[in-house]
Amino acid sequence: MKGVWRPGDRAASRYHYVPIEVPRGGFEVTLEYDRGSAVLDLGLFTAGGEFRGYSGGARGKFTITPEWATPGYLPGELDDATVFLGLHRVPPNGLEWSISVGPPGAPEPSMLVPVTTRPPRRTDLPDVDGMRWLAGDLHAHTVHSDGTLTIDALAALAVSEGLDFLAVTDHNTISHHPHLTAAGRRHGITLLPGQEVTTDRGHANAFGDLGWIDFRRPAAEWATEGGLLSINHPLAADCAWLHRLDTRPPLAEIWHSAWWDRTWGAPLAWLLAWAPGTIPIGGSDFHDPSQGTRLGHPTTWVLAASPASPDILDAMATGRTAVSESPGGPLLLRIGPEIHAIGADGLLLADFTGRRRLVHGDHWTTTVVDGPHWLEDDRAQVMALTA
Repeated sequence: MKGVWRPGDRAASRYHYVPIEVPRGGFEVTLEYDRGSAVLDLGLFTAGGEFRGYSGGARGKFTITPEWATPGYLPGELDDATVFLGLHRVPPNGLEWSISVGPPGAPEPSMLVPVTTRPPRRTDLPDVDGMRWLAGDLHAHTVHSDGTLTIDALAALAVSEGLDFLAVTDHNTISHHPHLTAAGRRHGITLLPGQEVTTDRGHANAFGDLGWIDFRRPAAEWATEGGLLSINHPLAADCAWLHRLDTRPPLAEIWHSAWWDRTWGAPLAWLLAWAPGTIPIGGSDFHDPSQGTRLGHPTTWVLAASPASPDILDAMATGRTAVSESPGGPLLLRIGPEIHAIGADGLLLADFTGRRRLVHGDHWTTTVVDGPHWLEDDRAQVMALTA
């Protein structure tokens, strides 16, 4: 199968489908095109529209067999299939493409996972009514989408950074979900199931074991009952949030990897303008250790009854959250009408009214009004954030 995609095809529809014949016992699909001039997203559905896998632009081929599948795809026998192509970038003079179906390829080799040591947990955080503050990262990717680490390698790295939980949010797939609980137990960390619902008009993280969310549907339909939805990096480059939502989700990833200069006030301005009561969270959007991004930078803290996924989700849903620049960085915790500034001596406590107060000592407490507050250093760089 081959053809030419043109800008008019992308204008007519962002998504296109190519039926294929699938042999029994497994098969490999290979997509070829000039990657220097275009970007095509790749996935697979049954002819009836059932999701079977997605890899976006990260892969040019995938294998599905009854027993195993390329990360990002679901194993199992298929009677029919339709290759999904997302026309993300198409050059003005058109793009030649071809799809071939062959015998299944070999499984990808396993990655060696280093032995990790968890750094000492912080002892300066107040417990509240039997609950304790847990450190986590709410945005990370594995080989199941465009990350470079396996689930086990990512879990080991998160433990070495001192995290108690990590949301694994691969793009437009849930093929990683069945593996999270066992990997978390092996490494002593809660791996929270998630998926980054990804389109060219914005991304959102859906937290919880919800089943696959159809990214092709309107964003208003992504907020699945029983789960939590967060607007991701709403001001980030070519994936800023453009979808219309009449009912806005409770969470927003205000602190993210694209906020590389935290003297820049736009993320805080977006938080204040988006919707009253929005719960700010943070995520590293980790993909590859060679890119310089570190898990837990920023760190999202939750006040939870336990490290179990349901308790973490409950803390997020009810706003028992805070964000710091790292697991060991200055921290701002809201407990009832009080805010606790920890490890923040000499920083300024700022709020949405423009008021600033100097923090005195390593554990400083003051009464505050409802609304977002943050810590600033002498350069007006944001060091910690809470709703």
